[in-house]
Amino acid sequence: MEFDFSKEPGKYVKKRKYDSASRALISIVTPFYNAGQYFQQTFYSVINQTFPWFEWIIVDDGSTEDKDIALLHRLAGQDERIRVITQQNGGLACARNTGIQNTSTEIFVPLDADDLISPQYIEYVYFGLLFNQEASWCYSASVGFGAQEYLWKKSWNAIKMKSDNALVATAAIRKKAWKEIGGYKSERYAYNEDWRFWLEMLAYHKKPVRTGGYLFWYRRTGSSMLSGIKQDSEKIKFNNKIIKTAAEKVDETVTAIEYPKLKSENPYHKPVPFCLGEEYKIKQIYQKIRILMLVPWMVTGGADKFNLEFVLGLDREKYEIGILTTIPSDNEWHQKFEAYTDEIFHLPDFLDSAYYAEFISHYISSREIDIVFLSNSYCGYYLLPWLRKHFPELYIVDYVHMEEWYWKAGGYARISGMMGGFLDKTFVCNSATREVMIQKFERNAASVQTMYIGVDVDEYNKDQVHSGYLYKKFNIPANKEIVLFPCRMHPQKRPFLMLDIAQKVYSKKKNVLFVAVGDGIQLEELKTDIQVRNLQQAVICIGRCDNMKKLYKDARLTLICSLKEGLALTAYESCAMGVPVISSDVGGQRDLIDASVGRLIKTSQDEKSGIDNRKFDTKEVETFADAILMFLEDKQLYDECSRNCRKRIEEKFSTKMMCQNMEKEISALVFNEEILNKHKKMSQVLWSQEKYAEEFYTSYMVMEEREQECEEVWKARCYFESKYLQLKDKKVIKRIEKSNLLLCMKKYVFKMYLKMKGRKGLHPHR
Repeated sequence: MEFDFSKEPGKYVKKRKYDSASRALISIVTPFYNAGQYFQQTFYSVINQTFPWFEWIIVDDGSTEDKDIALLHRLAGQDERIRVITQQNGGLACARNTGIQNTSTEIFVPLDADDLISPQYIEYVYFGLLFNQEASWCYSASVGFGAQEYLWKKSWNAIKMKSDNALVATAAIRKKAWKEIGGYKSERYAYNEDWRFWLEMLAYHKKPVRTGGYLFWYRRTGSSMLSGIKQDSEKIKFNNKIIKTAAEKVDETVTAIEYPKLKSENPYHKPVPFCLGEEYKIKQIYQKIRILMLVPWMVTGGADKFNLEFVLGLDREKYEIGILTTIPSDNEWHQKFEAYTDEIFHLPDFLDSAYYAEFISHYISSREIDIVFLSNSYCGYYLLPWLRKHFPELYIVDYVHMEEWYWKAGGYARISGMMGGFLDKTFVCNSATREVMIQKFERNAASVQTMYIGVDVDEYNKDQVHSGYLYKKFNIPANKEIVLFPCRMHPQKRPFLMLDIAQKVYSKKKNVLFVAVGDGIQLEELKTDIQVRNLQQAVICIGRCDNMKKLYKDARLTLICSLKEGLALTAYESCAMGVPVISSDVGGQRDLIDASVGRLIKTSQDEKSGIDNRKFDTKEVETFADAILMFLEDKQLYDECSRNCRKRIEEKFSTKMMCQNMEKEISALVFNEEILNKHKKMSQVLWSQEKYAEEFYTSYMVMEEREQECEEVWKARCYFESKYLQLKDKKVIKRIEKSNLLLCMKKYVFKMYLKMKGRKGLHPHR
């Protein structure tokens, strides 16, 4: 996972309006001793929290620097939620205890005056405790920044906590537990107060919650209190004795509730609307339309790039946007989205999936959401009747990228078609998918509209990009002409067909190099097959690249031989850079690609019979190869198509046009009285059906639970099958059979699948 440590929270303050009469639900406690150097950034990181219903108790522990004291009071005076308490210097533990004693809530968060919290931190840990009443504290993974940079995320282990403190000081803690263990302990020397506190919590059998996400930022300065302890032998002995004594009393059986969870612990839970209270609303400073996006995750991919472009392109003077994700993921694009909105919540990182509906309803209520924008989230689709029942004033639209017959009889297109009655509008990225929605899934034609994704024509402009990156980076000879193959290495994209095409082209033209760009479940197999076929001079795999512009600049052609596409983002990007596209004639590719900008090749493979077929039609391979060779050898044809590529994008397929069209459609929906009356009638019908909407969603949760179990067992089976084949290749299979190891392996499969949860399955969207 790539992480940009420069994107520290709290670099500037953002305005959030809330009802100041609302009672605080959580307290932040900060000891302050001559801490002016970094405090302003800490202050901003707190003020920028998405959850504004907190109080902040800052304890000035006998500061002696006038400028630091003045800064503290100047900043504290800017927000009525902040209270400063001044006392004589008593040390960190004493200052924390003073602050906690003066809190008015049952949950507090200790935060040092130089550390930072991401905007979502308080909301994550508050709900982490709210939905886990048996737990006493909730913490997140952390980021080390400053003198040292690292990501810190360790699985819970009570035994290891006795000898290795894997926790930071900052967490949401129940005041009741703090009282029970006697609070933080002051001693004659500074020592590991935090470590001792956690050990004592374990001694009292207190259970923690660990959320996903790197939300706490721990500043590393090289001159901390603990670094001073390490330089004094007497203090080291003193510290070690305290920790050893506390560790001896630890209950080693204490387990943690860790997110994301492999599966729900309560799939039959009935979803109930949840609201903190009518007074807990985040008011608007300016009148804007508020949009909630429900998406699966934030990862590299065409659908996710559309989500990002949509968020980026919206007029911020007219719209506010929040994003909830519903599938466990590393969400490597989180920081990209966070550049445009702080309102990002990865539900698997702090909730059991059984309670997603509760948090979604909290979010809709507290933010006063006008419109839900749904894209590729099965959870969101099955929640539609429930949302219509409980939120009749909510407008709901979705975006469908393509139909996939090999997956759930149509994929997201199918579920959108079936749930059309609950949707106000469905947008699709190409005309072919629109026809499928109308003809196959019987959607009303007026309710489905083609909305091309497009590409940023300013970003993807060949005149703004230097050439030579690929040649220099991978030592490619200057006479080689590059054919780019940019995609996930997945059966849907048919990377092994690309090898057949490359082999055919290379047999006729030796100065051609196919460059496969992307990762995926078939990447390693692809690399092996390249060697087996002795195609190292014809094909190279370079993995994922986050700067595709440089690659298109060096490419002569882009190859897309997918079995299934909506309208490929790579086709948009390639054309914007003036690079002709040779593509399979699938999905909506013909909306963009024709003879003026490249070639469309008819595919002979039937996706309904399976997608991982590696025996490709010879005629199809030859047609692809002939088209590539024609463009490489006919300079006049190539130059004309290159010019047409750019022209077509500028005239019809820019993201600016997409966002303008989307805004127009959204504005036409919101506050439409006729549509609103329809919602109210539907809500009344759903209420008359009693618990239908709730059970419909619960049935989905149970189905998802069983599907996850089957997927994990299947992954374990594939894993052991691969191990079996490796052993067979080494000709030791007879010895294994004699030792009865195969039988043991079969019995072990169901235990192993729990450990395999990090492995990616064959699902194209997971």
